[in-house]
Amino acid sequence: MLVCSCNFITEKEIEDTIISLLDEDCWQLIVPAKVYHAMEKRGRCCGCFPNVVDIIIRTTEEYHARRDSTEAEIFDFMIRLKQFHEENRRADLERRQKGHRAA
Repeated sequence: MLVCSCNFITEKEIEDTIISLLDEDCWQLIVPAKVYHAMEKRGRCCGCFPNVVDIIIRTTEEYHARRDSTEAEIFDFMIRLKQFHEENRRADLERRQKGHRAA
């Protein structure tokens, strides 16, 4: 499925990039900009970033489920990741003005 129409990036390409980043360091914090940088791409309109974050969360959870990670390690990491996601989503919402319309 096509996730980023600006760069023609598929969900599979994003998942593969996330897995390769996790193979390097399985406890690093992965954000959309890091994924795009690893793919040598650049976010243009960045409208896909919320979907990319969801793919990062799902792929990271699956990665650690396959790995012999302890539940405490996974739980702590996922809480930090979801907090980061919510903080950034709130920041995006605060920047929008009520009269602002998406084109």
